[in-house]
Amino acid sequence: MSSAAEILVIILSIFLAIFLILGIILTIYLIQLTQQIRKITESAERTVENVESVVSGIAKFTSPMFVVNIINQFISSLRKNNKRKGDK
Repeated sequence: MSSAAEILVIILSIFLAIFLILGIILTIYLIQLTQQIRKITESAERTVENVESVVSGIAKFTSPMFVVNIINQFISSLRKNNKRKGDK
């Protein structure tokens, strides 16, 4: 083998080693990133479930209160109408 070919093999070997090391480091960082993303999504899911339970509890409480409030407004408007008719 000529000296030029040997130099080319050495240069290519060095670049291959550098890219191999960079690939290993990048793979490690990607694994860590996917683990962090998994933790974040689990936390977001728990938060959404908690918010859903709170909203459903509020909805169960406010629906009867809304009906009671409408009935009270209707009764009070009837009382006002009866007082006005009685005053005339």
